[in-house]
Amino acid sequence: MRTPFRKMHGAGNDFVILDARHGELPITPQGARWLADRHRGVGADQVIRLEQADDADVFMRIFNPDGSEAQACGNATRCVARILLDEMGADRALVRTLAGLLPVRQAGAGMIEADMGPAHLGWAELPLARETDTLHLPLPGDPAACSMGNPHATFFVPDLATVDVATLGPRFERDPLFPERVNVGFAQVLAPDAIRLVMWERGAGMTLACGSGACATLVNAYRRGLTGRRATVELPGGSLIITWREDGHVLMEGPTAMSFSGELDGSRLAA
Repeated sequence: MRTPFRKMHGAGNDFVILDARHGELPITPQGARWLADRHRGVGADQVIRLEQADDADVFMRIFNPDGSEAQACGNATRCVARILLDEMGADRALVRTLAGLLPVRQAGAGMIEADMGPAHLGWAELPLARETDTLHLPLPGDPAACSMGNPHATFFVPDLATVDVATLGPRFERDPLFPERVNVGFAQVLAPDAIRLVMWERGAGMTLACGSGACATLVNAYRRGLTGRRATVELPGGSLIITWREDGHVLMEGPTAMSFSGELDGSRLAA
């Protein structure tokens, strides 16, 4: 069974996108792991399956490289938005994820903006294992935390070059404080409107960019009094413009790109 796919990326955060809007396309955790494998499959930070939605233009299901499902992915949302807007010949669309409904729009000059919804700041919303001040978690490095539909902890550091992300990321991802694990960001504030960020994503490891992580970082930086409500977040794969509106919604603007398309052995997805 030959199954078509698209390979896209947003600021280097890359995805294999499969279309199941007009037919069944089962994916097992093992199938997702195979597809995301950069040596044996196509290779991606996440695998995306497009499905029909009753209350949106599409439902976007997100599989991590370890086979688990993620609730939200900002850069994938923007890539899917590019597909939808091109298909519809429209400027706006609506994407549903496990985290909720996300409005998307053309932002000019090849940019796509996604409304990632409100940031959730309560300890139970993240969730955390116990009642805790999310602005100052009781962990080494004094991180702040919030949820963008998925949990994030942000460590603010004076110099990213000195941070061993590959060691600290997985350690904090699975800390007992986070019953559903956590995405771990290491951020260096360069100016009130500029942040440099490196992410360790739960279930994926180090990625060139993380849209929800960039959103969470701006929210946590503003809460700490380190930035304003709008900043450019510079990631290894590119930059995203993040705005935390007064109504609590977080907007993410950035580029998308089509890497290539092709066909794969669909029977491997259900194995």
